[in-house]
Amino acid sequence: MKLICIGRNYTDHIEELENERPENPVVFIKPDTSILLKKQPFFIPDFSDDIHHEVEVLIKINKVGKHIDKKFAHKYYDEISLGIDFTARDLQTKLKAKGLPWEKAKAFDGAAVIGTWMPKDEYDDIDSIDFRLEKNGDIAQQGNTRLMLWKINELIEYVSKYFTLKIGDIIFTGTPAGVGAVKPNDILTGYINNQQFFSIKVK
Repeated sequence: MKLICIGRNYTDHIEELENERPENPVVFIKPDTSILLKKQPFFIPDFSDDIHHEVEVLIKINKVGKHIDKKFAHKYYDEISLGIDFTARDLQTKLKAKGLPWEKAKAFDGAAVIGTWMPKDEYDDIDSIDFRLEKNGDIAQQGNTRLMLWKINELIEYVSKYFTLKIGDIIFTGTPAGVGAVKPNDILTGYINNQQFFSIKVK
């Protein structure tokens, strides 16, 4: 399985990082080795002094698909979750400045938090759900999927033009503003509406 991540999908986050608004979704991939194991803490890697949290709504692909039309995209997932795309911001900045790929800053071991999975039918409208990340009990990030530049079904259509989607693949749909550095002993807790999907400790 693969983790397909979408960058720059919320206007406020684009402005926050002073990035250019893209004409199409920004897509990158994390390997399965980047998944943080359940009940494990997140260890800050020794190659970065500026690891940022980016909370995101996730979907899990439930059947194989290629060139999926947007109107059929809803049939290719039936579960959603919440997760974190950890980013070595200092390393990413250096790589981007040289025009190099981001993988070392985004795809390192433990860089992908995946929370509890829930049936999407639990929600009245997937394109309008509130989510947030709390750091040590205070809200660090909050957003709503209605604010996405490209909604979930549009992302499935776009991504499947380039990559065959397979059972178990996970799409990280982008992060809202509020990204920030983590420090040892931070507790990061993610919620969709008021339901907790994960809680991890930083070491």
